[in-house]
Amino acid sequence: MRRILIDECINPRLASRLRALLADHVVKTVRDLGWTGRRDHALIPQIQDRFDVFLTIDKGFEFEHNLEKLSFGIIILEAANNQMRSYEMLLERLVQQIQVAVPGHVVRISDPRR
Repeated sequence: MRRILIDECINPRLASRLRALLADHVVKTVRDLGWTGRRDHALIPQIQDRFDVFLTIDKGFEFEHNLEKLSFGIIILEAANNQMRSYEMLLERLVQQIQVAVPGHVVRISDPRR
């Protein structure tokens, strides 16, 4: 079982879709936890040791934080826009990467049409 947290900047409908596809995993959103509006530096301590994977669209995440200290893997989604249709294009690769995410490592999943 993996524990997945979805950043508030991602369409929240992605959480429902992942819950259906990954029934044996825990999928939460920043909104679910009441953490909206928190900047990364305040959010990271909350994620540490509570989640295995953090999904975000923050393209600079890996350059703004010391990845070696993180207890969770980061997946940066590069969708065409924030519509669910755009996330659907990334879904197969996203599910695969969630399974193998490694603490302190960043994986980018890009829409090949971008």
